[in-house]
Amino acid sequence: MPHKIGFVVVSSSGHEDGFSARELMIHAPTVSGWRSPRFCQFPQEIVLQMVERCRIRKLQLLAHQYMISSKIEFYISESLPEYFAPYQAERFRRLGYVSLCDNEKTGCKARELKSVYVDAVGQFLKLIFHQNHANKYNIYNQVALVAINIIGDPADFSDESNTASREKLIDHYLGHNSEDPALEGTYARRSDYISPLDDLAFDMYQDPEVAQIIRKLDERKREAVQKERYDYAKKLKQAIADLQKVGERLGRYEVEKRCAVEKEDYDLAKEKKQQMEQYRAEVYEQLELHSLLDAELMRRPLDLPLRPLARSGSPRHQKPTPSLPQLEERGTENQFAEPFLQEKPSSYSLTISPQHSAIDQLLPATDPHPKINAESLPYDERPLPAIRKHHGEAVVEPEMSDADISDARRGGLSGEPEPLTEKALREASSAIDVLGETLVAGAYSKTWSYREDALLALYKKLMEMPVGTPKEDLKNTLRASIFLIRRAIKDIVTSVFQASLKLLKMIITQYIPKHKLSKLETAHCVERTIPVLLTRTGDSSARLRVTAANFIQEMALFKEVKSLQIIPSYLVQPLKANSSVHLAMSQMGLLARLLKDLGTGSSGFTIDNVMKFSVSSLEHRVYEVRETAVRIILDMYRQHQASILEYLPPDDSNTRKNILYKTIFEGFAKIDGRPTDAEMRARRKAATEEAEKQKREEIKALQGQLAALKDIQAEVQEKESDAVKPKNQDIQGGKAAPAEALGIPDEHYLDNLCIFCGERSESFTEEGLDLHYWKHCLMLTRCDHCKQVVEISSLTEHLLTECDKKDGFGKCYRCSEAVFKEELPRHIKNKECNPAKPEKLANRCPLCHENFSPGEEAWKAHLMGPAGCTMNLRKTHILQKAPALQPGKSSAVAASGPSGSKAGSKIPTPKGGLSKSSSRTHARR
Repeated sequence: MPHKIGFVVVSSSGHEDGFSARELMIHAPTVSGWRSPRFCQFPQEIVLQMVERCRIRKLQLLAHQYMISSKIEFYISESLPEYFAPYQAERFRRLGYVSLCDNEKTGCKARELKSVYVDAVGQFLKLIFHQNHANKYNIYNQVALVAINIIGDPADFSDESNTASREKLIDHYLGHNSEDPALEGTYARRSDYISPLDDLAFDMYQDPEVAQIIRKLDERKREAVQKERYDYAKKLKQAIADLQKVGERLGRYEVEKRCAVEKEDYDLAKEKKQQMEQYRAEVYEQLELHSLLDAELMRRPLDLPLRPLARSGSPRHQKPTPSLPQLEERGTENQFAEPFLQEKPSSYSLTISPQHSAIDQLLPATDPHPKINAESLPYDERPLPAIRKHHGEAVVEPEMSDADISDARRGGLSGEPEPLTEKALREASSAIDVLGETLVAGAYSKTWSYREDALLALYKKLMEMPVGTPKEDLKNTLRASIFLIRRAIKDIVTSVFQASLKLLKMIITQYIPKHKLSKLETAHCVERTIPVLLTRTGDSSARLRVTAANFIQEMALFKEVKSLQIIPSYLVQPLKANSSVHLAMSQMGLLARLLKDLGTGSSGFTIDNVMKFSVSSLEHRVYEVRETAVRIILDMYRQHQASILEYLPPDDSNTRKNILYKTIFEGFAKIDGRPTDAEMRARRKAATEEAEKQKREEIKALQGQLAALKDIQAEVQEKESDAVKPKNQDIQGGKAAPAEALGIPDEHYLDNLCIFCGERSESFTEEGLDLHYWKHCLMLTRCDHCKQVVEISSLTEHLLTECDKKDGFGKCYRCSEAVFKEELPRHIKNKECNPAKPEKLANRCPLCHENFSPGEEAWKAHLMGPAGCTMNLRKTHILQKAPALQPGKSSAVAASGPSGSKAGSKIPTPKGGLSKSSSRTHARR
């Protein structure tokens, strides 16, 4: 079964004073670990020698919170090579590497516990540390390792395979399937089972002496199970569970004692030491009463000579320990333990049952450190991270200097706060003159309870001030109170921060109205506190961020503050490029919420300042900030419509390449009820496909008519050679018009005819028709942009889909015509165009922009008739030639089109290279 492997440090490439690599050989709550020298050369390396040749199964690394190596490589060797001879370096075999995160997400306030599963045999392990991750805390570019744990089996343990075979045989007879995932980790005697007591997290939270006792009791428990002494095993199991809690409390006391020594608070250190000794003695006495402890277990491991970690009872201890190379000298400096693991594996439960507890009577009735919920406590009174982590809480406190560490609140604390320093006296002189030195000293105290009590006392004092107090005294008291409130808002202790908010709310909503002070005093309160409150919305603590943001929103809605319009002016200040992510997100969130509550009318928010702030926020590096800015812009558009467009770039293809602006403009379209670009593309595609389908059907029908006419002509020519009788044929439901009625030879009835306007002329030869199409036909026009001749009825669709300049046009959703994209926003904004009717109800002329009756014939009447389109520039020329035409001929041809002909007539291909259909027709010169 894999277990913890003892090791010693053979060599290291260097270390900072007081942080030798030999610190890695000790696992305890107060260890400091190894640190590389300042501004060292990379890579750095450490070589470890295990107590014997073994098969490594698992490596555990506890990284530093900000001195983090970007990559750690592992090498293993059977024997120690000539270390400084480069040509023998190949004796180490590379196992691989692990990458460590840069810890930016936690603000470099938590440590990463990395577990690496390997399967390698050897006795020497080399770790190579590469370049560090850069951050603002690691000013010397160091790397560090707090602890390393090796778990494996002796490589020469010959009974291992026999044991595994025996366990498989037992499982076979018991009906257990070793591959069943439901049983994974439940069978303690599995060959790959790793005890929670061998995990690195266990030693980093436990008092070393208690940890050793727990391991001894665990061995006795296993022996009792083997001997089938189950009552005794149950008793030992409960004792182990209780001792784990005891060990963590003693570990916490040890860390607190070291903290007090670092701060030179020797009274507190002495008190912690006495607490530890008393508590330990009571626990051991209780264990002896239950016959669970003997003198052998009471020898403290830290009093023993420093040697490799070893586990008694292991098969490898049946032979002498091999001689180890000379070790480095151990540093004499003891460093205060820093925050511990970010995540601790929950390998066992710490819940103590009152009915079966063997240790629960040990705690005195007046315990100065009762069991409390750490999350409900203020900062100064919370247990240290190593203790709280046992309950699965995350470590969020940064590494703090001596000046930043507040004194722990002690049980039964009494007396007065410490005197003010000279700096504090100078800083708070005006507040001392008004409120008194005692109250101000409490607000400046290093003990959070005094700071909170001072604010509560000030709250009571202000509430009890009589109404008749002189105005000058009231103002002086208010300004002194705001001075202390501003300081308390910056406090890292939650209860002090909340007390300051409570006091500020009372001053604004009760104190000032009660004594009828002017709005200038309210403005002073807001202007002095709102910048600090906004700063707290960027705090690393989520609870403080939410509390500060909610209070700002609440304060902005106070009737005394709302009329001043102060808070909105702070919220629309541009975001700084180096501002924290939390601060930027909180400011955007507050702006969005207060806009809904206050609006832009006489509230301090205007269209100009909100839009300028929101548009500038679209460039912010944080996605959530950009997303909130888009939401604010869309909300503003719902209220103010076209005036918002002035602050945005034009809606063109270049602008829409930016996904944010594309989202914004599509949001505008949805708000206006217009189709989005995707919907318009889908509609155009469907319309194009439908038009192509109709065109194919019409061509097929015309081809059928032409074939029928040719058959008729052949029959007639066979029957009569000198005379041909007129004949009417019905082609697809319509009767052909007699060729004689048109006065045109039946075999040439389409010669000299314009198939678009129906005009006939002897001059309409192949070249004449081209000239007619190019200059005179009323139904056609030339595109000014691509010089292509198109039907007037299809000019709009040509400009949008086929013209060489189609990318420069956009479609107006109101009049359905093609407009230059640069003019489209102004065109839509002015609303001067005539709205178009549905295609089934009316046609739309792109020349005069008027609606007229639907149908193909209506186009001819509109474009060619005297009362039709007034903007058709070719109409004058045609009207001049109209008397020369035979009345009724052109209209008859127009009515029949290429489908009507005399029996036996011939339909040649129209000259000029054009074909007639209901779809748009183009011709190029």
